[in-house]
Amino acid sequence: MLESKNVLVAVTGGIACYKACGLVSALRKADACVNVVMTAHACEFVAPLTFETLSANPVACDMFAPKEHWEVEHVSLAKKADLVIIAPATANVIDKLAAGIADDMLTTTLLATKAKVLVCPAMNTAMYENEAVGKAMDTLRKRGYEFLEPGTGMLACGDVGKGRMCEPEEIFARALDILMPKRDYVGKTVLVTAGATREDIDGVRFISNYSSGKMGVEIAKAVKNRGGRVILVAGFVTAKIPKYIDEVVSVKSTQDMYDAVVGRVRDCDFIIKAAAPADYRVEKVTDDKIKDKDLTLKLVKNPDIAKAVGQIKGECRLAVFCAERKQLIERAKEKLLSKNADMVVANDVSQEGAGFDVDTNIATIILKNGRTRESGLVTKAQLADMILDELIAL
Repeated sequence: MLESKNVLVAVTGGIACYKACGLVSALRKADACVNVVMTAHACEFVAPLTFETLSANPVACDMFAPKEHWEVEHVSLAKKADLVIIAPATANVIDKLAAGIADDMLTTTLLATKAKVLVCPAMNTAMYENEAVGKAMDTLRKRGYEFLEPGTGMLACGDVGKGRMCEPEEIFARALDILMPKRDYVGKTVLVTAGATREDIDGVRFISNYSSGKMGVEIAKAVKNRGGRVILVAGFVTAKIPKYIDEVVSVKSTQDMYDAVVGRVRDCDFIIKAAAPADYRVEKVTDDKIKDKDLTLKLVKNPDIAKAVGQIKGECRLAVFCAERKQLIERAKEKLLSKNADMVVANDVSQEGAGFDVDTNIATIILKNGRTRESGLVTKAQLADMILDELIAL
């Protein structure tokens, strides 16, 4: 979800330091590259080793520590970041940043960055309501800093009032909104199928196809990037399935995929059939390896998953794929109608740069209202976004 994003978490000295551990963990689980910079006081609450383990990166806290590689560390971290999160942000660091003071690794890094800065205040209520702190926050807001308001409750000092740092889940959600601004699938559930199914011949052989699952996995990733919940029903795939996908259902045969998909239709807003299920299965499968000199297999038709979904989908929108080498558009339009689909993504797999087990694709998107869209040669990630654009607009 955040594979190409660099997030710098700036941790200052307050009891809420422990919450920053959960934030760093959540960012890492979303595949972000996370660096942590700490003040000396923060190191008294949580050891740098904790953040090094969670982030899988060295922690920066000492301006003058010996370096294995020459670089101005605070500048390199500042340039690298797509987003800086100060969590917790004490009154001390808020006031220093507003005044332009840079007297340690954290403040020098923050003053050097041009990235978006998200500030998560945590302090005693009286400090938060102090006029000086209020003016400092107003100054930083005018410079483009964004603040997540602290919560109200029991504080570490025993007082009850406003000043509790917001929870890691809230900070993470706002970070996603900043880093992934297109969030039009929030509140939507999308079921995506990916990969090839396998139909057994005997104990060691099977019938399958060349599908790698790359297109389906890219669609699943794009849905997550845009705020949706994803159910990925995956046959055999060579593509890496990210750990942040909400639900992964692994299947083997076309019947397995049929059962997994049809049983979930009514829970979904969209179903995107990007898998390549086998159309036929062997009528009689043997447990032992067949050793006959001549072998004849009798094949029977597998259930049609897309057609079954089309018959019961109701308000759910259905997108299907059509991979052909001849008469692509004609066959794609036939499939659109016969499956009662809302969209068909037509691929001429004979074209260079399209088809199975490559990172690019060339497609014609045909909608049920008759409108078409040519993708040209694009990455499968780019095509995934085009598909989602068209589906959400229907």
